[in-house]
Amino acid sequence: MAIDLNCVGKTYGPYITDYDITQLSLFGLGSGAAADGKRDLDWTYEKNLKINPVYLSTFVASDKVTEDIDFGFDWAGILHWGIDMHIHKPLTKISGRLTTNVKLNALYDRGEGRGCLAQKIAETFDEDGDKLVTIDNWDCCIYDGGFGGEKAPKDIVEMPEGKPDFEIEEKLELNQPNIFRLLGCYHPLHVDWDYAQKYDYPSPIHMALALSGMASRHICNTLLDRKPERLTRFKVRFSGISYPGMSVKTQIWKWDDNSIRFRVVDANNPEKILLNFALAQWK
Repeated sequence: MAIDLNCVGKTYGPYITDYDITQLSLFGLGSGAAADGKRDLDWTYEKNLKINPVYLSTFVASDKVTEDIDFGFDWAGILHWGIDMHIHKPLTKISGRLTTNVKLNALYDRGEGRGCLAQKIAETFDEDGDKLVTIDNWDCCIYDGGFGGEKAPKDIVEMPEGKPDFEIEEKLELNQPNIFRLLGCYHPLHVDWDYAQKYDYPSPIHMALALSGMASRHICNTLLDRKPERLTRFKVRFSGISYPGMSVKTQIWKWDDNSIRFRVVDANNPEKILLNFALAQWK
């Protein structure tokens, strides 16, 4: 199927999300909180619950949105490329109704064999009509390059050199993708062994949003007094493939009084960068 550039500029939705402690707890568990039943329990338990802002990014990444914004891509080759979250108002209620609108802002051609970059801009509002977040969401459709489209603009996040100021290590539990997919991201690449091996992966791969949720939790625990409501921006590029069972490290560099640069690497092979060109800001 050819890439349909007529989809560019269209807004899809509204997508309505009725959420409660079940969805918030699923996000916490699916991104590694309370893996031992105790550590970071407050990120998944309604008693003094810490609501991870990255939860809001699951709406634009849902299968429903991906299916609706069908511009002719090969489903088997769609990979999440990155997110840039601008948080206007923190999500603090443990239940409610949220409304999300998603615009297909651009389709960029990386060239034959390198894929198509799809930029989707999502805005999510609470029940009072207040905007919670604007998300610049990027997907890479790896089998759909070479259609003669515009080249993507450069997006450079300067990363520090030298040793990180903080490192937090965590193991990606084997069943995390099985939990995380219940939020609406049902692509079989994350759970189906036969499907993954058909496309030359040794096993199902971990979800980049789950890895991002883990990094957000590490940042809030380390620098924000465990107060995720202070986050105002969270940006990350999904630069490598992670697998359930891996041990990973979130590496954090202080940038100024209210921001950091960070990345997530394979703990056993730090040269393998899984999340890169990443920053967080807070108030």
